[in-house]
Amino acid sequence: MLCNVALLQRLLRLSKLVIVQAIVKGGMLVPTFSFLCMVLRLRGFSSSIHLHFGGKLASIPTLSLTLSTSLNSDLALLPPPPTTVAATTDSTLPGLLQLISFGKTSVNLGIMHAPVLVLKDSLKRESGTKVHHANIQASKAVADIIRTTLGPRSMLKMLLDASGGIVVTNDGNAILREIDIAHPAAKSMIELSRTQDEEVGDGTTSVIILAGEMLHVAEAFIEKNYHPTVICRAYNKALEDAIAVLDKIAMAIDPHDRATLLGLVKSCIGTKFTSQFGDLIADLAIDATTTVGVDIGQGLRDVDIKNYIKVEKVPGGQLEDSRVLKGVMFNKDVVAPGKMRRKIVNPRIILLDSPLEYKKGENQTNAELLREEDWNLLLKMEEEYIEEICMQILKFKPDLVITEKGLSDLACHYLSKHGVSAIRRLRKTDNNRIAKACGAVIVNRPDELQESDVGTGAGLFEVKKIGDEFFAFIVDCKDPKACTVLLRGASKDLLNEVERNLQDAMSVARNIIKNPKLVPGGGATELTVSATLKQKSSSIEGIEKWPYEAAAIAFEAIPRTLAQNCGVNVIRTMTALQGKHANGENAWVGIDGNTGAITDMKEGKIWDAYNVKAQTFKTAIEAACMLLRIDDIVSGIKKKQAPGAGPQKPKVETEADADGEQILPD
Repeated sequence: MLCNVALLQRLLRLSKLVIVQAIVKGGMLVPTFSFLCMVLRLRGFSSSIHLHFGGKLASIPTLSLTLSTSLNSDLALLPPPPTTVAATTDSTLPGLLQLISFGKTSVNLGIMHAPVLVLKDSLKRESGTKVHHANIQASKAVADIIRTTLGPRSMLKMLLDASGGIVVTNDGNAILREIDIAHPAAKSMIELSRTQDEEVGDGTTSVIILAGEMLHVAEAFIEKNYHPTVICRAYNKALEDAIAVLDKIAMAIDPHDRATLLGLVKSCIGTKFTSQFGDLIADLAIDATTTVGVDIGQGLRDVDIKNYIKVEKVPGGQLEDSRVLKGVMFNKDVVAPGKMRRKIVNPRIILLDSPLEYKKGENQTNAELLREEDWNLLLKMEEEYIEEICMQILKFKPDLVITEKGLSDLACHYLSKHGVSAIRRLRKTDNNRIAKACGAVIVNRPDELQESDVGTGAGLFEVKKIGDEFFAFIVDCKDPKACTVLLRGASKDLLNEVERNLQDAMSVARNIIKNPKLVPGGGATELTVSATLKQKSSSIEGIEKWPYEAAAIAFEAIPRTLAQNCGVNVIRTMTALQGKHANGENAWVGIDGNTGAITDMKEGKIWDAYNVKAQTFKTAIEAACMLLRIDDIVSGIKKKQAPGAGPQKPKVETEADADGEQILPD
């Protein structure tokens, strides 16, 4: 059981004095000695065993046993040599090691299992609570970066990029997008903000603060050895109940009532930089989204902001000059400014996706001509081809031809001769917007043109010079389903910030058009949710009760941050608010972000879109659960490829190499 019999016999044959040291686990003590005695008897030794105890077996790690043996007849008169067996119990040893010592030689009889290396040396692995604490700290750090940008009294952040550009903003997503972060958990927090921005366009700061707080309150439970799954179960239960509370306190509105819509968009962008310009941005956002809204049946409307609303930033002028065009504008001039009209009333517009020039070969094309007349014939064929295309277009009596591809001088001549203005090399996205605005259809081949493809919805085509550049306007459209927002402002930085705020405002307007429900702003929703969850936590049984209650407290992070940013006494304000919301009543009482006073949100017209709040809660809690369930981080960089292992790039010879070339022997 303990050691190899043949080997032990060989050792006993060699040695007269044998000292055996066995390091064993507690339960293997007796079998060891009985086995050893059996071996000694095999050799014909008479043996007697004496056990010396200094106390109880369990309390003494080392036991000394003396073995007296008669080894040889010619040594019978000598005192019997002691063979000592020392057995040591040590539960910390990874394996079982037996060592037999004789003279100055030691032989290892047992096999200790060497640790198995699975991961490469370059890999670094962290696991257990260490990972949980690291993730929570990283998430809190990200939340602290943008904590001061919440609410109307928020601070701005100035970010410098590698190329020396400056971004000044208080938009949570814009800030986190610019920051370069190394920690994986912090990176996933930044993803939250981006998801929130893509989904609903607002609440990017709130979602990070809420997720950070959820993880912060979970830290206490991790230290008490709660399993992360238990915490996640409680959080998911809290999320379901929070959404139920939102449904209860939400208020339906009429999306066609402009005054209500304006109030909502204003309260949503009241936290932004442009709130100082009053209703301007809110008006622009509502005009733009109502213009491009499309009925998709069952009383629902769809608004495609990305494709059909273009924001054109033109430095110069005042911000008050910004407006939403009933049509589109783009940064192009007509092809031949002297010959073509720059202003056309009620134009007939043809949109093309094909070049108005002779066809070029795909790559190098060689034409071998034997006679001189063939060259003239070739040129003539090209001219006739262009003339034919132009005549097919002119058949429909257009006033304006716009193509995404090239337009040759000859085609320009034919078109200008018939009084048709032309614009070439337009972006695909701009062409799509023009088609939506004036009712035209983009045609791929001029010979397939039909009368129905001609756009007649525009009221005016005009080319204007703004600053140093020419802009073409197609405006006064009858029922445009695409529009351009023209932004004017003193500097590029100002225009960029106004554009970010306008995008948020348009997203809020879109959310209301899609789902016309409101919830109170100013932290009132979070306080109501928190109070309701605290009440419900008393009815929850088992270990999940405590994380559930902690999630309820975490919701208070939003009103608390608002109070901090206002500069009021946070503890007094929060206590007063908690008192008002104690039994889930006064759902519309919250903090006025400008003054820090406790007011009724209905009177102050401080509202939030239902979509934004619901998305914020879902994203924050789901992300917190995901980060809590990480218990292992394995990081490592793949080693570089060994030279000659992979496919090498072909070496290109330069002129310099040619001079130094060795002359090969014949």
